Amino acid sequence: MGVGCREGRREAGEDIRQGKERLRGRGRNGGARREGGRSRGLAGYYRRFIENFSKIARPMTQLLKKEEKFVWSPQCKKAFQTLKEKLVSSPVLILPDTRKDFMVYCDASRQGLGCVLMQDGHVVAYASRQLRPHEGNYPTHDLELAAVVHALKIWRHYLIGNRCEIYTDHKSLKYIFTQSDLNLRQRRWLELIKDYDVGIHYHPGKANVVADALSRKSHCNTLNVRGFPPELNQQMEALNLSIVGRGFLAALEAKPTLLDQIREAQKNDPDMRGLLKNMKQGKAAGFTEDEHGTLWNGNRVCVPDNRELKQLILQEAHESPYSIHPGSTKMYLDLKEKYWWVSMKREIAEFVALCDVCQRVKAEHQRPAGLLQPLQVPEWKWDEIGMDFITGLPKTQGGYDSIWVVVDRLTKVARFIPVKTTYGGNKLAELYFARIVSLHGVPKKIVSDRGSQFTSHFWKKLQEELGTRLNFSTAYHPQIDGQTKRLNQILEDMLRACVLDFGKTWDKSLPYAEFSYNNSYQASIQMAPYEALYGRKCRTPLLWDQVGESQVFGTDILREAEAKVRTIRDNLKVAQSRQKSYADNRRRNLEFAVDDFVYLRVTPLRGVHRFQTKGKLAPRFVGPFRIIARRGEVAYQLELPASLGNVHDVFHVSQLKKCLRVPSEQTDPEQIEVREDLTYVERPVKILDTMERRTRNRVIRFCKV
Repeated sequence: MGVGCREGRREAGEDIRQGKERLRGRGRNGGARREGGRSRGLAGYYRRFIENFSKIARPMTQLLKKEEKFVWSPQCKKAFQTLKEKLVSSPVLILPDTRKDFMVYCDASRQGLGCVLMQDGHVVAYASRQLRPHEGNYPTHDLELAAVVHALKIWRHYLIGNRCEIYTDHKSLKYIFTQSDLNLRQRRWLELIKDYDVGIHYHPGKANVVADALSRKSHCNTLNVRGFPPELNQQMEALNLSIVGRGFLAALEAKPTLLDQIREAQKNDPDMRGLLKNMKQGKAAGFTEDEHGTLWNGNRVCVPDNRELKQLILQEAHESPYSIHPGSTKMYLDLKEKYWWVSMKREIAEFVALCDVCQRVKAEHQRPAGLLQPLQVPEWKWDEIGMDFITGLPKTQGGYDSIWVVVDRLTKVARFIPVKTTYGGNKLAELYFARIVSLHGVPKKIVSDRGSQFTSHFWKKLQEELGTRLNFSTAYHPQIDGQTKRLNQILEDMLRACVLDFGKTWDKSLPYAEFSYNNSYQASIQMAPYEALYGRKCRTPLLWDQVGESQVFGTDILREAEAKVRTIRDNLKVAQSRQKSYADNRRRNLEFAVDDFVYLRVTPLRGVHRFQTKGKLAPRFVGPFRIIARRGEVAYQLELPASLGNVHDVFHVSQLKKCLRVPSEQTDPEQIEVREDLTYVERPVKILDTMERRTRNRVIRFCKV
């Protein structure tokens, strides 16, 4: 019994001593872990001055995890020493100036996020962190957007209230503000981004090397080498080098220069070897070989027939920020000073001609395309008419602010009808019957533009019942109805003169303007419109005529009217032929085939947003689109996408430019919502914030949308 008690006491004592030792060990480990955490935290306070901080401190960071056993390995010691050296060395960063704009370069990879804050081309701060476990499941788009959000959060005190340009190598982030199909995470991040005055731009990955190096890490493992020679160990210790069993390497690597790539390509090119052989035989004058074995044509390096190498040179000379899409001649003159290859000028011209950006944005310095195609001369008076509206006039006492201009295409007689922009189809139809049909009958054809008044369902149905054919001009080409457009100019000039001379409002002077125009000589018909319509000009106080009896009916009157119409038609044909010869001297003939791809010209409109860009910086051409049919001599029907469904799909040849590159090689067109005149206006969709400003007499409310 006693023995058992002594043994039990001895076992209990041993357990107590062992437990005490365990507690001491835990205390030592816990203290070391706390000390390591303090050192890591102190260094982390200055991480903005240390490039690749998260990568350097990774071994120390791993020790802070509770599930990891605390072992102060050589890797941890090296990381600690590296951080000490980084902290005592002079930083290359600058202090930020809040009066200037900032630039942020972001990049993400499957290992981490990297950001660089810059100002005036100098680095302000670095930032990088490893991916959290759940972030490893993010798609590429969300991962790149996470890098942007990370930069905005950590540098909020710098960026809030200042303009910031963000550069990323993920191109789709450019359109994050206009995309409608977003998930909940992207919507949450977008609300955060909209708190800043930022612009997101595409920056190619090969140029975004700093942020790319901060985000990417390459794993490396060493081979198990036994029995290192003592001499090698001594040399490594003298150089402060050590073997790292497992670690990470930065992805920033030195790439060969362009000249090195040319030298390497020359060695494997048969044409270069043949040229070298001819040089040795004295058959290649002007060519030399330097000490590195590189072939030169004078001061110009010989570029071998390597498609990838030539493409690299041409892209750098044409698309880089230092060149910005020069023309083929300028580009050739710049390149020929340093480079030479066979058919160099032709290949440069082909490269520039196929550049999609150049075809979209550059103006055409040549004669307009499309020869003049005059409309057919009408057979009789008021068989064919043209009509248009003059809008934007000062509102008169009667409420009129527009003029409805109607002109007979044969006799040139015009009717000027004052109207209001609020008139609907019923009111316009009433005026049409009162001022046109009641005096001249129902016309056979009406030529007009694609104004909403003429393309409405009511107007089309009305003319269909009357048996009148509607001929609309092609999209974006008002010259088809040039007679009415020219008459509008004449009328506006006459009204300006009336207001200056007589001081009346324009609607009071409109009847006098109509009489003056119709009673004046017209060169195309070689008589006055009233004379062409009635057989004689109307009397005025200046041009009076004898008053007396005259014959109104009879065969002579009919024969005279028919003869006058024949004379008018002959004069119009002569005038059209003369006008066509003049116009064709300043134009060029251009034809396309069905299934060709063409770009569509768009004209800038003042104060209108178009294709995500304001004013003069908007593209000159959009597309390319496929031609599905030819309509007449100078018009083509295009296959437009669904986003341009409200645009008329027939265009004059002057609005088109042939696409030389295969469309499958180009990026998809941006999703845009345009109006019928190839423009669109940005509309607010949500009120984000409101603010009131009080003055003496009123309260002004501002809304952020």
